[in-house]
Amino acid sequence: MRQPHSPSIRRRRLSSELRRARHAEGLTTTQVVEQLKWAAGKLSKIENAETQTVKAADLDKMLDLYKVDDPDRRTAIHQLAKDAKERGWWMKYRDVFGNETLPDFEAEASSIRAFESQVIPGLLQTPDYAQAVFQGSRYSDAGQIQRRVEARMARREILTRFNPVHLRAVIDEAALLRLIGDSDVMVEQLQHLLHMAKMPNVDVQVLPLAAGAHAALTAPFTILDFPNSLDPTVVCVETLNEALYLELPEDVQTYTATFGDIQGSAVSTTRSAQIIAETLESLGGSA
Repeated sequence: MRQPHSPSIRRRRLSSELRRARHAEGLTTTQVVEQLKWAAGKLSKIENAETQTVKAADLDKMLDLYKVDDPDRRTAIHQLAKDAKERGWWMKYRDVFGNETLPDFEAEASSIRAFESQVIPGLLQTPDYAQAVFQGSRYSDAGQIQRRVEARMARREILTRFNPVHLRAVIDEAALLRLIGDSDVMVEQLQHLLHMAKMPNVDVQVLPLAAGAHAALTAPFTILDFPNSLDPTVVCVETLNEALYLELPEDVQTYTATFGDIQGSAVSTTRSAQIIAETLESLGGSA
């Protein structure tokens, strides 16, 4: 079975390949649009990954102009264009995700670094815990909440699939102590967290309250890395209304350094498991 891929990542990779081919031929965007008799906006949208579909005929015109003659490379670029217009699994939850592209990026990430200060990270949540989280937000009917829970649970597949993503999660101790739902919900959630922390591709570190001030006393964030060198690291910062995606090297560097700092402030994975187990026992559960 083919591993799910990210249409957004493939669009970005396609635009990078086409820009690289144009630069290799020493052509400016103005020269390209003049020779292909295109509107300037058409090439701009393709090179900035702003269009979902690039017609095969247009792609061939560009590759001919850029003198990309290697048949294997041409085939690979055409495959990128095909992949870029496919719908990912998350499209069936478009009513939940809207324009949110985090599940899209997660599908092809090789590693994810996440910091959460108030709740357990979404990829590590149980259904009942996620439902309680959604019930704590602005009013939604039961049907909408169930859809959101289903969508969140579907995202977890990247941790257990063949060739799973490597998740490094730093969780503020406050998230362990905050009673989401009732004690039964928290017991199940903490047991699940301990179970996931034993997986070889999941590292969980707790940032103790006793650590005091730390480098991430702001909004939670997620850093996504990809296996292909053409796909730059992306930082996702979720807000109340949407998610902010940062790709500029200086922004990524800031968040990468911050994650390193909070990892240093957090306790080891072994001690973190002990803290989670202790919190679990205080709720009457067992590890």
